[in-house]
Amino acid sequence: IFFLSLPTPGPDLLSRIDLDELMKKDEPPLNFPKTLEEFEYAFNEQGRLRHTTTGEAYAFNAREDLHRWNQKRYEALGEIITRYVYQLLETKCNLTKEIVPVDATAEEPRSFIYLSADAMSNPAKLLVLIQGCGVVRAGQWARRLIINQDLDSGTQIPFITRAQEEGYGVMVLNPNENHLEVERPAKPAPLPSPEASDEPAEKRERKDDRESKKKRDFYEKYRNPQKESETEQIPIRENGSPEEHVLYVWDHFVSKAAARNVFVVAHSYGGLSLVELMIQREAQVKNRVCAVAMTDSIHNVWHQDANKSIQEWLQQHCRNWVSSPEPLDTPVEPMLSDCPRVSAGTERHELTSWRSFNSIFQFFSEALQTGEEEETSNTVTTRSSHRTKPDHDHNHNDL
Repeated sequence: IFFLSLPTPGPDLLSRIDLDELMKKDEPPLNFPKTLEEFEYAFNEQGRLRHTTTGEAYAFNAREDLHRWNQKRYEALGEIITRYVYQLLETKCNLTKEIVPVDATAEEPRSFIYLSADAMSNPAKLLVLIQGCGVVRAGQWARRLIINQDLDSGTQIPFITRAQEEGYGVMVLNPNENHLEVERPAKPAPLPSPEASDEPAEKRERKDDRESKKKRDFYEKYRNPQKESETEQIPIRENGSPEEHVLYVWDHFVSKAAARNVFVVAHSYGGLSLVELMIQREAQVKNRVCAVAMTDSIHNVWHQDANKSIQEWLQQHCRNWVSSPEPLDTPVEPMLSDCPRVSAGTERHELTSWRSFNSIFQFFSEALQTGEEEETSNTVTTRSSHRTKPDHDHNHNDL
């Protein structure tokens, strides 16, 4: 008796037909509105995103059991939000775009940052804002907060307006705009070799067409027919990563600004990029930066090989507001020997910047006052040692 062993179709079939895709065979087209108005959403007076008809908050699951479609819809709204925030930076905050690289040609990919009118000329104070990594662009801390909570918590606008009220120049970095994405041209299908068959070419082409149509119909029936186009990324010169971008903006803007005291707010990956900048430009950063406020920074002085002098400087001039259940500003046990850690008053990573907003500006004011007192003390000591007329010692108007 001979037993004929036949392959079981189950695993092989499942490997070729994704069950997730099977469930999505009726997925609507991935064509989404291009404006907030077309999406039927708007920001109300409190800066909350609401449906223009129902007044309800944004609903992610617009279509049940269509996770990919819902995600693509969310991403399309996110792109609109990015443009909307750019518009607010320009109209509400009066910031202007500066192209990077500064010498970009018309043909090459480019990015931009935002500057206040006095960013380069303000003689006293400059605030530099560095966001985390991901989909967020200039002016945003967290897209999720902008869509689901409000503009104040999710954007950098409160930091910008407060800084302007307190006499700072402002620079808003754009560390995640690292490349231009272009559609990759479709590869031409390889032509079959004439030697491969004795059939006449015309008959073979008709047969191939029928086979292709069968395959196409199968996939259209059982798989998601909406295949996304393939893209390739062309890096932006000298700005191909967040770390490169921060270094580039330092070299071409911050280091050339007039401000005597530079202040930095760096969220999440922005903290890592700031430490990387210190490793590359240690003397310059120490000379220009008065204080650094990090919010749930993911930097690591050991992994990044920051030397002891950098670690000591961070201990003196930096504070990291971290996600924690403790009340705002409660000291949190440091993990490494770098900047002191305090609670941001929230356990949500993306909310740490907004929750520590007032504390950060208080920290900057105190750091500036301490710096000015030390400077005055040093100046008095230096000048006193050169004085020969004791009757002039009571007059310090020139200080």
